[in-house]
Amino acid sequence: MFKKILLVDDDKLVLNSTRRYLEGQGFNVAAADNGSEAVALIKDFGPDLVVTDVEMKGLDGFALCKALKETEGFSGIPVIIVSGRKVSEEDILAGYNKGADDYVLKPFSFPVLLAKIKAVMKRYEGAEDKAGKITKLGLVIDPAGRTATLKGAVVNLTRKEFDLLMALITEEGRLLSISYLLETVWGYDPASYNDPHTVGVHVSSLRKKLGPGIGARITSVTGHGYKFE
Repeated sequence: MFKKILLVDDDKLVLNSTRRYLEGQGFNVAAADNGSEAVALIKDFGPDLVVTDVEMKGLDGFALCKALKETEGFSGIPVIIVSGRKVSEEDILAGYNKGADDYVLKPFSFPVLLAKIKAVMKRYEGAEDKAGKITKLGLVIDPAGRTATLKGAVVNLTRKEFDLLMALITEEGRLLSISYLLETVWGYDPASYNDPHTVGVHVSSLRKKLGPGIGARITSVTGHGYKFE
């Protein structure tokens, strides 16, 4: 059960008010006002999820994501990025490639942040429930460890690529719509965001990393979605 959250923001007013709100929702919350302090707290506190601002002096939110992803024992911690400026699709994709699981724009309402946190936690807990490893065509997927190996070699997937692979392979043969994938993998509300480019970019990257033997099995139906055959 996800209960421990680390907040990182150099705006102490935002940091303290958000902490009080989440504690009121039953979470155990630790807070840091810079990235370097956050790294130390992660080792001592062991959070289940990190919510971090992007724009901070020194180690910013993206760098913190990357540091977590590359540190053994902490690479599976989900990260929600908070940004005070308008985020383009290119920014979002770049953030996902550095390990971000979702985005929240300032100013945000506490209920929206809580909904984002619960959506990310639900995706991770769903993966943990699938405790057994999935083996197919020389590909071995470990949902709990969030790793994939192909013929013994590690496949370096971003968090979203891993979630996308899990969605496709656990629903083998089923056509998954763009809306379904955006909601399941990215946590978007299809009513407000339904851009197929986001999914298409990740599918293309996933195919390349899996190689022609398995990548070709991720097929597309133009205008509808994707499936693993």
